Amino acid sequence: MQFRHPKHDLYIPDETEPWTALRRVTHLGIVSHQDDLEIAAYHGITECFHHKEQWFGGVVVTDGAGSPRKGPYESYTDEEMQKVRLIEQRKAAYVGEYSIMVQLGYPSDEIKKPRHAPAVADLKFILEHAQPKILYLHNPCDRHDTHVATFLRCLEAIRELPPEMRPEKVYGCEVWRKLDWLLAEDKEMLWVDKHPHMLRPLLGVFDSQISGGKRYDLAEEGLRHANATYFDSHTTDKTSLLTFAMDLTPLTKDDKMCPVEYSTNYVKRLETDVRDRVKKFM
Repeated sequence: MQFRHPKHDLYIPDETEPWTALRRVTHLGIVSHQDDLEIAAYHGITECFHHKEQWFGGVVVTDGAGSPRKGPYESYTDEEMQKVRLIEQRKAAYVGEYSIMVQLGYPSDEIKKPRHAPAVADLKFILEHAQPKILYLHNPCDRHDTHVATFLRCLEAIRELPPEMRPEKVYGCEVWRKLDWLLAEDKEMLWVDKHPHMLRPLLGVFDSQISGGKRYDLAEEGLRHANATYFDSHTTDKTSLLTFAMDLTPLTKDDKMCPVEYSTNYVKRLETDVRDRVKKFM
């Protein structure tokens, strides 16, 4: 099993044979950076944790270069930080009992190139051999450029597969632009109250980020509680922990569907809702 970038890394926590580890994946997350998986695809991680028939697989596309650093990491070179982040991602895969963890090692600038052939080929290879039922990606309304570019490279790879090999469900998940602004009918609600104790350990292994001044562990836990409580004003809470996602499945079923129009239509529906509500009471 060989990937195209020399910095790629393959890790299998239970040391299963690589092809078996890839092919048993039922829930797959593909993200830009180390620790994005544990935020965006947390639903898939907990759905598979200690499950006999479901396995989570993770893919991080970039090398983690350029991350902020403070405290014990302040004097680290960029090359040293990349190694730290790679090891941290391995630790998270071990804690979460992932089936397989692939870090492709591409610089962000390469992922931002439309139809970047090596990255798209690697992603296609993973998707066609894993054939996951559920796929977690960045959402196209995210405000991080690399996240949006990663989503587009994933879409390109999916569209190179025959329809019967594509995931049954594709979620566009929250990281740098949260999705509470979506209309209720546009929200995919992912209950993440299984194994609630797992969130802090999964994010806590990314010490280089937390020590660098970003308390993702606390922020994500608070956000999920807030999503559950503020989802609806007229009903009692049905779960205490909730994340939101976009349904990206239509983009993977119809290759002619434009991702720009699909994404901005969510915004247009919000605009219509706001305008009509304000006008109604004028």
